[in-house]
Amino acid sequence: MSQLNDPDYVREQYATETNLETRRAVWQPTADGLDPATEALRAIDRALVGDAHVLEVGCGTGVMAEQINALPGVTLVAVDFSARFVEMTAARGVDAREADICYLPFEDASFDVVFAGWMLYHVRDLERALNEVRRVLRPGGTFVAVTNGNDHLAELRIEAGKTREITQFSSETGESVLRRRFADVRRHDLETRAVFGDHAAAQAYLDSAPNGGELPFFEGEREYAGHVTVFEAR
Repeated sequence: MSQLNDPDYVREQYATETNLETRRAVWQPTADGLDPATEALRAIDRALVGDAHVLEVGCGTGVMAEQINALPGVTLVAVDFSARFVEMTAARGVDAREADICYLPFEDASFDVVFAGWMLYHVRDLERALNEVRRVLRPGGTFVAVTNGNDHLAELRIEAGKTREITQFSSETGESVLRRRFADVRRHDLETRAVFGDHAAAQAYLDSAPNGGELPFFEGEREYAGHVTVFEAR
């Protein structure tokens, strides 16, 4: 099992919001102004027909949950592995609960839409997690998932003496994995940008993630390419 999928490590990594916010702060839209979270929200909105029940798994600090919750006609439940993240999401006025995607505490066919943003590469049993998503989705429901590609920040990691981060659910593998459970899978690939004001900011980003490495000192600002995919499956 990779450290990235180790439940104990994941629990420690997200015991507080510090690591997540360190990484979130550096990301900028694509060159043509597109933001992955906004594109995911649009995908969710497209899937809504009248009043709809939506589940977000891995809600983090609740930034996305708050936006989903504001969509007309939505009844949202957000879950996360981290008690701290559940607390933060609930403070935004969202029905937030502590739960594991591998054992979702919901009846079959409970939701019209399920959203998982940047979290499927963390689950310890991807097959079971996706089976649970499929189980709680109603017939004809939509699963929206966001993940990173193998080239995401590859240049930064290589400069720090590491290799590209290859995960179990990525831009490269996500489509084939989802097609085993969904007849219609669509993708939107986005070339994002991470902008670091100085060396310390870039090193802090590396330190916030597993096996970050040591980045040689540099002066001034630097930008590194990211790669993100928004999947829509139904």
